[in-house]
Amino acid sequence: MDKKLIGVDLGGTTTKFAIVNLQGNVQQRWSIQTNVLENGNQIIPDIISSINHHLEMYQLPAEQILGIGIGTPGSVDYKTGSVTSAYNLSWDHRVAVKEQLEAATKIPVLVENDANVAALGERWQGAGNNAANVVFVTLGTGVGGGIITHGQIVHGHGGSAGEIGHMIIEPSGYRCTCGNQGCLETVASATGIVHVARDAAQEYAGDSALKALLDDGQNITAKDVFDLAKQNDVLALHVVNHVCNQLGLAFSIIGVTLNPQYIVIGGGVSNAGDFLLDRVQQAFEKYAFADIGHTTTLTLATLGNEAGVIGAASLVLDK
Repeated sequence: MDKKLIGVDLGGTTTKFAIVNLQGNVQQRWSIQTNVLENGNQIIPDIISSINHHLEMYQLPAEQILGIGIGTPGSVDYKTGSVTSAYNLSWDHRVAVKEQLEAATKIPVLVENDANVAALGERWQGAGNNAANVVFVTLGTGVGGGIITHGQIVHGHGGSAGEIGHMIIEPSGYRCTCGNQGCLETVASATGIVHVARDAAQEYAGDSALKALLDDGQNITAKDVFDLAKQNDVLALHVVNHVCNQLGLAFSIIGVTLNPQYIVIGGGVSNAGDFLLDRVQQAFEKYAFADIGHTTTLTLATLGNEAGVIGAASLVLDK
């Protein structure tokens, strides 16, 4: 009887599931809506119901499942497998995720922060090439990250290791939601890029399609900025080059601190592809200590939305 793994990627809008074999290949996948109403009290019962239903549908007995790994937003108590708070799930209280899931499924459960499981996924089956030392940086609505050294996630003393978005790179820069000023997230997240573009447009007097959109009061996205930069829009190129310079600076600091084999760039902003990567690489080489520039490789994530479920499933193997 071939053992299987279940990976769960719990998000504020959608919860994704996958049945994965021990080699990391996804064999079944599905998703459900995450019900954040009523303080998120229905989230865990919905996950339990969905897992049990699909195991029955695929005729997989609980004994065939080696374990369930779950990646969740918020703060995780790694000793108990509880989530102490996750505001985008409406959890402002401790939720005993591991305890509830194990009691209802009779399968061992491991719980980890969602950014960390995405890092594990990219390391195991994606751009990290199963290297022992990998840093994953996700550029989405915010900037998150996960650090893997010697094959293990680094949590740090208080569980805050990998909060790469809150590395201060411009001490006099934008105010961050964390309360500090000049965090990487304020310029390199999808929302940060739009903020940079809006401010740059106010200072720019030349011809620019990006400036015209902003002056007209249009809502733009980070993708719009990159798409216009690819068309050689002068203002958009200025914004992109500034953002990539700050990312290269941040990665040089990560590099000299950890010297990973790979820094993997994921999240929606990474869809800009080599146009983004090449510019970040140039800045990285400009700022990086020479040995770091030769031994740490910047690369784009390859798993997309599957990084979370694959990484969550891998938690079971790591234990």
